[in-house]
Amino acid sequence: MVVAVDDAGTVLGTAKMNRNHMGNGSHVASATYMVDPAHSGQGVGRALCAYSVDWARTSGYRAMQFNAVVETNTRAVKLYESIGFEVIGTLPEGFAHPTEGYVGLHIMHKAL
Repeated sequence: MVVAVDDAGTVLGTAKMNRNHMGNGSHVASATYMVDPAHSGQGVGRALCAYSVDWARTSGYRAMQFNAVVETNTRAVKLYESIGFEVIGTLPEGFAHPTEGYVGLHIMHKAL
């Protein structure tokens, strides 16, 4: 896990990196991110994602995969695509969004 902080020590966001699956799938990494809404749009998510991709590459993983990216979270989808991830599948109505109803969940993948 990595925590992004500013010069004053304020937590801006976090990234938790891990293998996507155990056993025969353990060559693929994954990560989850949280960014403080007060710091959204300031590059914190991009920095955390880039850090986790570098971590996965230097740790010997062959790919990185996100298993549940909500399709209506277009900022995250665009960010991940700009770093080289591709949507490789979508689970229709896989997420019960509190205001938009049932929406799809993307699986996103990046070869390393």
